[in-house]
Amino acid sequence: MKKRLISGLVAAVILIPTAAFAAPTLIDMLTRTPMTAEQVKVDEVGKAAIEKLYRAFPETKSFEIIDASSVQGVQTSIVLKEKGDNGKQITLHANGTTGVIEHVIQENWEPKEKPLTASTDQDIKSKVDVLIKKMYGDIDEYEFAMEPMQNPDQKTFMLNYSKKGSTTPFYQVFVQGNSISVSLIGGETTPSAMKVEGFFSSNGKPNYFADAYLNDPELFALLQISPTELKQELAKGKSVVEVAASKHVSKQQVIDVIAKTQVELQIQGESDASKSNRSYEQQLKAIEPKVLQIIEFKSE
Repeated sequence: MKKRLISGLVAAVILIPTAAFAAPTLIDMLTRTPMTAEQVKVDEVGKAAIEKLYRAFPETKSFEIIDASSVQGVQTSIVLKEKGDNGKQITLHANGTTGVIEHVIQENWEPKEKPLTASTDQDIKSKVDVLIKKMYGDIDEYEFAMEPMQNPDQKTFMLNYSKKGSTTPFYQVFVQGNSISVSLIGGETTPSAMKVEGFFSSNGKPNYFADAYLNDPELFALLQISPTELKQELAKGKSVVEVAASKHVSKQQVIDVIAKTQVELQIQGESDASKSNRSYEQQLKAIEPKVLQIIEFKSE
């Protein structure tokens, strides 16, 4: 399961147009195709995401789908809202290949006069725990850390849920105003699996969205560079593509190496019942847009 998550889920943090405080919006680099509510209900990925939401929060069955879109093979996004001007709202971003819900944004589920960030730390964690448990499962054994973010515009908290011994959070959460934004990252517990954490950063803190893709021994061999050296180059504001060019390595070579590793990890992590009906070549092609987002991204 960890392999499957690492291969496909880190894209959640790459990603989310409606959660500007949560992560860089690299998914905006790709063309989104609008979807109607009817299309969502017959789309394989969209239908599965909606059904999971209904099981987690039965009340959302009465919510309206007010927005939906897809980036083929990358992500399907759905926004549902309770009727009324200040109704509850929930946004789902599902992996376009695996169907896994990688990112959930819950908005306006608390009274407007008392936003979530005005609650105690314990109450905030309690609300976040409920969302994660209902959408993903039990987290009682996860280690937990919470800290305020340096955001002059609005009070923001970051919560990390990690497996024991892991340096990377399994779930990374941002709470701002009346919003809870949960990203499923799937941090490994094996130290050797994460050579370096936080290849990219934001607000002076590690941003883990690209780590699972860039911690690739084949990539380091191709670039003839160590993980630490690559992180140092990216910290200068360079992209992986630019680093590769300086090593006389083409963009396509980088894409091919990372895509191959990710697809193989995904195949290894799949059970017979959940194996994709796409060919190996089709899976490579489907994951290329995600790889491209990462290797062209630059830290601010």
